[in-house]
Amino acid sequence: MATGETGFADVTYDLISVQYHALKGGHDYGQYVRDAENANLDDLAQFFRDVMEQDSARAKRCHEFLAKLAGTEHGGPATQ
Repeated sequence: MATGETGFADVTYDLISVQYHALKGGHDYGQYVRDAENANLDDLAQFFRDVMEQDSARAKRCHEFLAKLAGTEHGGPATQ
């Protein structure tokens, strides 16, 4: 089992990273939706909503994978 600098299995770190970036993006996209709405660009606002929804689904899927890995050799600190 490969581990990175964190001492956790690489796949766990990778999932957490993808989940973080999806959630961070979703937070930022809320402002983008408001900006597009303020500019009366409804098609662009809908695009940002769609992207936000995709990131939300991505974060949820990461959460499901992390739960599946919990308690396995891939789900926590690497054992030597």
